[in-house]
Amino acid sequence: MSAINEHINIPKNISTKDDLDFSFLRKEGISYLETFGGKLWTDFNSHDPGVTILEMLCYAITDLGMRINTPLEDLLASKDPNLSLQAQFYKASEIFPTKPVNELDYRKLFIDLEGVKNCWLRIYDKQVFVDCKNNKLSYKNFEGILPEFQKDFKLKGLYSLLVDLEEGYTKEQVFPNIKTAYHKNRNLCEDLITINEVATQPIAICANVDVVPEADEEWVYANILFQIENYLSPSLQFYSVQQMLDKGYTTDEVFDGPVLTNGFIDTEELKEAELRKEVRLSDVMKIIMNIDGVKLIKDISVGFCDENIVQENKWIVCIDPDKKPVLCEKSTFNFSKGFLPLNLNYDRVDEYLKQLKEDEIASQQITADEKILSLPKGSSIGAGEYTTIQNDFPDTYGIGQEGLAIHVTNERKAKAKQLKAYLTFFDQILATYFKHLSEVKTLLSVSGQETRTFFTQAVKDIKDFDELVSEYPQSDDDELTKLLFNQFDNNVERRNSILDHLLARFAERFGEYTFIMKALYGTATDKIVLSNKEAFLKDYKVISSERGVAFNYYKQLQENLWDINNVSGFQKRIARLMGIANEKRRHLTETNVDIYEVTEGSNTYRWRLKDNNGNILLSATENYAKKVFAIEELYFAVLQILQTKEKDIEEAFEGGITNNMQIGFIRIHESTPSKPSIPVKYSFDVINPEKPKSSSDYIIAKQYKYYTDSNDLKEALLEIISFLKKDFTEEGMFLVEHMLLRPDVTNNNSKNFLPICAKDCEDCGTIDPYSYRVSIVLPGYTYRFSNPDFRRYMENVIRQELPAHVLPRICWVGERKGIVPDNENDLLQFENAYKTYLFAKTNLEQEQPTENNELPNLIHAMQQLNTIYPVGRLTDCNAEDEALDGRIILNQSSIGNIQSEKENNNEENS
Repeated sequence: MSAINEHINIPKNISTKDDLDFSFLRKEGISYLETFGGKLWTDFNSHDPGVTILEMLCYAITDLGMRINTPLEDLLASKDPNLSLQAQFYKASEIFPTKPVNELDYRKLFIDLEGVKNCWLRIYDKQVFVDCKNNKLSYKNFEGILPEFQKDFKLKGLYSLLVDLEEGYTKEQVFPNIKTAYHKNRNLCEDLITINEVATQPIAICANVDVVPEADEEWVYANILFQIENYLSPSLQFYSVQQMLDKGYTTDEVFDGPVLTNGFIDTEELKEAELRKEVRLSDVMKIIMNIDGVKLIKDISVGFCDENIVQENKWIVCIDPDKKPVLCEKSTFNFSKGFLPLNLNYDRVDEYLKQLKEDEIASQQITADEKILSLPKGSSIGAGEYTTIQNDFPDTYGIGQEGLAIHVTNERKAKAKQLKAYLTFFDQILATYFKHLSEVKTLLSVSGQETRTFFTQAVKDIKDFDELVSEYPQSDDDELTKLLFNQFDNNVERRNSILDHLLARFAERFGEYTFIMKALYGTATDKIVLSNKEAFLKDYKVISSERGVAFNYYKQLQENLWDINNVSGFQKRIARLMGIANEKRRHLTETNVDIYEVTEGSNTYRWRLKDNNGNILLSATENYAKKVFAIEELYFAVLQILQTKEKDIEEAFEGGITNNMQIGFIRIHESTPSKPSIPVKYSFDVINPEKPKSSSDYIIAKQYKYYTDSNDLKEALLEIISFLKKDFTEEGMFLVEHMLLRPDVTNNNSKNFLPICAKDCEDCGTIDPYSYRVSIVLPGYTYRFSNPDFRRYMENVIRQELPAHVLPRICWVGERKGIVPDNENDLLQFENAYKTYLFAKTNLEQEQPTENNELPNLIHAMQQLNTIYPVGRLTDCNAEDEALDGRIILNQSSIGNIQSEKENNNEENS
């Protein structure tokens, strides 16, 4: 028989608890001693001083193990409120909920609104007709076109809403709130077209009911009406967290879906609360018989109020689609006690009925505390506190607080000091472990910004400690950590590993992103990626819960539509995954980079880089014959700065700076005063060390501002590195949902459809240009976005992160403003058209803004978007040693002769 392949499992609990077992540790320690020192040391009995030292160390390890095994809430607790559990962990109510995704989620969202008793989402059917011969679309069938040149399709992603209002509310009060809530939570490529109050279908129930003698007939009647009303049009109950858990739901199931104001709705109950398709007499009888005080039903019937409607089955009343049954005035209920008929006080019935409804509302009042799952409260145990093991030794060793007797010899004192110094080594190691344990809450916090990854603390309570060590900062743990670990603490690499661990807990990864960034940013990659990971985790609540939500275009102020973070959740997520610092909808063509002509008509160009306040940070040092060469040199200068480490700058300035000092890829230079009385000033250049110092290519950028104080120069250098890593970006993204560009679906005469290519109806694929289609527009000229490898990677991530049913068209387009004439800059034309369209569309309902051609202009601008590619060169087909860089690659490059142009440029500059 063949062997059965068993599944390999990775156990969750791999702890052996050996760190708590003193006997095990002692046995293992003696085993090591026998292995490594058995030839010199053979007495391992308890009286041996070496064994005593071993036992003390074992005891210290068990103390550390005990603290590690304390309840997690105690281990992570802190007296500092900024490091509390609430600051370190996401609450269940923060991390589990999502924006509405499906029909049930939207129903929960709307039922949570005041005045909505129940609601139902319906597909809004809208047919679009296709003229394949002339490539046209219309909401009306084309006339005079042969059948083989006609097609049609239905728009997908459009919905209507049926609403059952609570008693006392009108649609004028409720519907605007529903629209507002929907557009704040609208799914990508979807829209809500109409909201209607559910229509009613009157039915009559007639019954003779016998009640028990002691019953209050008015109360019985009110209960019957109340229960029948809930049967015909069911209400939904809100629950607290504990009530949902008591129902058997897990925590993630309780918080699944949108965050509601009034509590939680049971999903199974929501599924059952559909509009009734039929009213069964048997159900009504069961309801009445379950009312306390009802003895029997003498006679009962159910039917239509409209006598013209034929009822085929006296036991069932069929209800028209999308209507709710209601009792009409023809319904009658007669009550008796035995043979005695009863006359009811209908005012009392109304009072009872009102009281029942108020009691139902009161029973659902849930406090704020009942809607959240509190984090466990821990008690700080002082996990990092450590005292020397030397004070635990017997007094005969003379190393504790009592010390040695006065009369002992100098040799004995020297031996005690030797032992103390020897044990201090172990003390420092143990103190470091305890300190690390106390910093777990800092290192593993999703919102933490701690840059250090090694920690230690001073060993205290050692008698005459200053006689053992020198230059030991006992009162400054940070300084001690720096002295002991600075040369070992590759904090960026270690911090990246810690964040990778946290990201893995959310099933996220940055491995491929890091790999592609290495090729672009070299040694600066780790710090840039570290900053990206921290930003990703900081915003994880948003980018996880809103990943499928669209932007809110409905009745917005202009300032909420442009230069604002009102973008889709997908864009926010892509921005964090790709390290895009600014995801706002804004003019991407207006950047911190300025490419300008040296003198008008000279056809020579320079570049300069500004901060967000318009101050010039860096400038070119030579003229360029082509704008593209100026841009290449700009990004090369930026890369050189990013690869210069802040740590190297700090250390260089600590030792004092000198003229022409090189720090990474930066060179410090001094001014040459014309008079001795004028102080020396400092500035810096960005250099390319691979070029000779005499070459014009050696200095690639300068800052022309000079600083009198060297500390000001240091701060300027650190600030520019920080700006380039965190704030400088030419990157951004536009996402246009084609569904929002549809002509008014409520008007069959609507025009201005998106263009199609129907190919005489020969193509078997979809012709629909609207349903679940998006255009993603990115600036194709930036450093990363012009790189073919980064483009391919980002396109893959875009397709992975978009909902699976949404199809993107990805365009890498445009130039910076001023590089080409405005009318030739397709990105600038698109930005202006899109901005104008949004401002005009926001206050319209289903209509499209066409009065000033806003929609046609946007459609035209989208048609003109053409992806730009890096310039390549044709090579000799037989030249196998030709580098791949710069070759023409299908769909990745455009034809040019960039090498010869560079040579010409160098000749002109020389």
